Amino acid sequence: MDDEDASALIDAKIASLTDWRGAALARLRALIREADPDIEEAVKWRKPTNPAGVPTWERAGVLCTGETYRDKVKLTFAKGAAIDDPNKLFNASLDGNVRRAIDLAEGDDIDAAAFTALVRGAVAANLARPARAKRA
Repeated sequence: MDDEDASALIDAKIASLTDWRGAALARLRALIREADPDIEEAVKWRKPTNPAGVPTWERAGVLCTGETYRDKVKLTFAKGAAIDDPNKLFNASLDGNVRRAIDLAEGDDIDAAAFTALVRGAVAANLARPARAKRA
């Protein structure tokens, strides 16, 4: 799937969320895209139970995914445990050795500068390690 298709699918996902979750995901997406112009959008894990798939942002591998649930928007950072988080944005999936997540509930706000720094940290973590070869 090319970038335009992925971006269009993410646009459609955001548009389908007519409550606070759509606005929250749109804001987070904008901050991710502002953090690094070389970040690419993708949609992964499309299946009959989730035909819209999961919005994903990548640079030298997956940076983070954006999932929506009834009561939250969850950004899961693939290498979150390796990213400096001085502002303590990570508030979920804290027990694992690799991933970390940010759960936002209705009314929650996020520090834009701290979030942008986190995204840039994710990019740096990915660039520090060679990306795995893609399977055919």
